[in-house]
Amino acid sequence: MMKRFTVGALLAVALLGQNEKSSVEGFVRDSQGKPIGAATVQLKIAAQTFTALTDAQGHYNFEPLRAGSYTVHASESKFGEAHVGPFPVGEDESKKVDLTLDSAAKAEFFDEPTFIVAGVTDPALRGGHGSDPVLRSAEALAKSTASLRNSLSVADAAEKEGKALEAAREYQRAAELEPTETHLFDWGTELLIHRAADQAVEVFTRGNHLFPHSTRMLLGLAVALYSRGSYDEAARRFFEATDVNPSDPAPYLFLGKVTSAEITESSGFAERLRRFASLQPENAWANYYYAASLWKRRAAASRKIQALLEKSVRLDPHLAVAFLQLGIVYADQGKMPKAISTYQRAVDASPSLEEAHYRLAQAYRKIGETAKAEREIELYQESKKQSAQELDRERAEIQQFVFELRKP
Repeated sequence: MMKRFTVGALLAVALLGQNEKSSVEGFVRDSQGKPIGAATVQLKIAAQTFTALTDAQGHYNFEPLRAGSYTVHASESKFGEAHVGPFPVGEDESKKVDLTLDSAAKAEFFDEPTFIVAGVTDPALRGGHGSDPVLRSAEALAKSTASLRNSLSVADAAEKEGKALEAAREYQRAAELEPTETHLFDWGTELLIHRAADQAVEVFTRGNHLFPHSTRMLLGLAVALYSRGSYDEAARRFFEATDVNPSDPAPYLFLGKVTSAEITESSGFAERLRRFASLQPENAWANYYYAASLWKRRAAASRKIQALLEKSVRLDPHLAVAFLQLGIVYADQGKMPKAISTYQRAVDASPSLEEAHYRLAQAYRKIGETAKAEREIELYQESKKQSAQELDRERAEIQQFVFELRKP
């Protein structure tokens, strides 16, 4: 029987004489969100492994630690296991890592899905979850996930011919016969783009268990969770994806598209975008996303945010959203002439950017340019109408699947 020690006692000898101040702590829960006591938690860095047991509330805590790259693994015989990482821990940083144990994580093979595709339903049905901005971001993320596909198959050809049901069954058949990383990812993505978020979560979860180091599998799982409104769990998966290979820009670009306040207002969100800008200072999107996250939370002086945005548009003169945000910063500072010229740069870069026309109209109105303000409002309304029509057309073209439970 394992003797239970406090984590501080377990680490005392290993870290004796050192001056570490960082920590990793969190909760271990089951799939229903209930705490799991006496779960074994292992924290690894290089060749060192520290071990502890969770308390009755499912809590664990490792401290003090040195800065570095860590992996945390939790297990309990009745509930299964889970792991997160590798992820960075900075000096004097307190990192929170929660884990949800899943008995399926023990499987060494791909379990068949519990569902089969039975048909398609009315393509006019929208589906989706959350407010319109969140729904739009989920749709944009689904498209981004589809862009990560790297295969061309019979199913792809069927999809291009408008045979969504046939394509879905081909993807599923391939994943069941040969559960490779590519087949599982393609199957999950097909479900995701057809708004079958719950089923996509099931497939991407299995894929993540089999291929825990696949960044795109983590991103697919994060997007599926986000699409169904599981924002806390989606955040954890997005963050894990950025931590697999911190120098890979793709996960940060996905994270930047998120609009749910449950994620964007979290410390983990800000931390990852700060890291993105730090690791890739010459990346225009990295500077823009970091600046936008600071602005939303008013977490820095406007001068710092302004500098990041000015650098972003200098690196990419066609990045309309960065010009728009920079114009907002100038307007907030009372620099209306600079705000107007910057909004105009945003419009020049992307004439269909609705908010740029709206902000430009407000700015013209403030300086008494009524005619110009009215013209920008007209352009704003036209852009908004065209955007809505295009979105409705795209949504109407996407067929949604009907599912049946697989018979035992």
